[in-house]
Amino acid sequence: MDERMTDLTLENIAQACEGTYIGSSDRKQEQVTGVVSDSRKIRPGCLFVPILGERVDGHDFIPQVFEQGALAVLSEKELKDPAGPYIRVASSVEAMQKLAAFYRRRLDIKVVGITGSVGKTSTKEMIASVLSEKYSVHKTAGNLNNRIGLSLTVFEMKREHQAAVLEMGISDFGEMHRLAQIAYPDICVITNIGLCHLENLGTRDGILKAKTECFEHMKDGGTVILNGDDDKLCTQKIVNGKPAVFYGLHAREGLSVYIEEVENLGFDGTRIVVHTPKGNFETQIHIPGDHNVYNALAATAVGLQLGLALDEIAAGIAKARTIAGRANFLKIRGMTVIDDCYNANPVSMKASLELLAHAQGRSIAVLGDMGELGGEEQKLHYEVGEYAGKQKITALFCSGVLAAEYVKAAKAVNPDGEIYYYQDRGAMTKALLAYVRPEDTVLVKASHFMEFPKVVEALEAGCC
Repeated sequence: MDERMTDLTLENIAQACEGTYIGSSDRKQEQVTGVVSDSRKIRPGCLFVPILGERVDGHDFIPQVFEQGALAVLSEKELKDPAGPYIRVASSVEAMQKLAAFYRRRLDIKVVGITGSVGKTSTKEMIASVLSEKYSVHKTAGNLNNRIGLSLTVFEMKREHQAAVLEMGISDFGEMHRLAQIAYPDICVITNIGLCHLENLGTRDGILKAKTECFEHMKDGGTVILNGDDDKLCTQKIVNGKPAVFYGLHAREGLSVYIEEVENLGFDGTRIVVHTPKGNFETQIHIPGDHNVYNALAATAVGLQLGLALDEIAAGIAKARTIAGRANFLKIRGMTVIDDCYNANPVSMKASLELLAHAQGRSIAVLGDMGELGGEEQKLHYEVGEYAGKQKITALFCSGVLAAEYVKAAKAVNPDGEIYYYQDRGAMTKALLAYVRPEDTVLVKASHFMEFPKVVEALEAGCC
């Protein structure tokens, strides 16, 4: 198989990056086989992009990557006697972004770009599962959704791929412009406008403005698919002169895709009957949680846009699974542990607590702080605590500075409940290990900086 990347000659790379080619002129027409920023992933013929990080400068690995077979490298620095050609650029990250946008436009592939405050990754997985019933699909690995991760994901797209599902995550104004320029989506999906990254974006209106920057960089004639139950998104009725496609839970004017019947099966998922303009179909979502119904509706709308039959969409929804750290169900020493500790915000916290409430037997929520909530962080933590206190949950274990608000609110609505607070995660984990027993269901959730994966590891090991 020819592994060279479409149109990525060294000459074209230099032009796309707005850089200066330095090396033998007779090598300008050589094509790279891949683009990587991790020196451990070098393969023969690839282009290495050195990233200047807080701890490591990728430029230090340039001699090594040439020894490992790299065809060329980008460099922000002048190189003395390099073992191969290089392209001098002002910024490796900016150059990689420009190169990814150049490469994306040379591939005949349908791209679905996904953004939103909550549910991007799980929606991406559902859409990819559905599209895989008809197409060879490439998708964002995990949640590599910033401009470095998105660029690297685009570079992994090959001629054999027919569709790609790309996740786009932002925390400030202007970032979506850069991401959407890279992805150049045929279809944009926005899952919701929630309470995330308020430190930079200020309000939900600010979040809406930042997320919808993607509309300015869509392919001509592209389609926007939006959650019609979101009070902010439902205002975006016409985008780039074309009506938006809306999905939602219940039938009403303006929705193209919605639920006719729904049956909650607890941890076995949800049985749904979906209405579409092409008829109804029944399927089962095997990932538990009411929020996954929205993911299935978004995937249905995308599938219809890309020509899938209803039975193909139904099969793709039924085959969808979650990924590690995102409501991932683990069997540990007789317990069911819901590992949902990659990240957290008020909406996803409430969704996870709702999911936990379906457990048979004792249910235990282990919660930590949520980050990037701005000036209302205490109020938002208190509201999550109120919600937790009202759920049919056996016990609540909390750790973190702001997690004290969970406890205060939960005790206010459920004064007799088993509600425990620890400033230190280690102390909480030790108490949790003494409390849990086989047949329990344990939810572990917090923002990434709280390092709650260590709680899951302790549950697996049976000790701190």
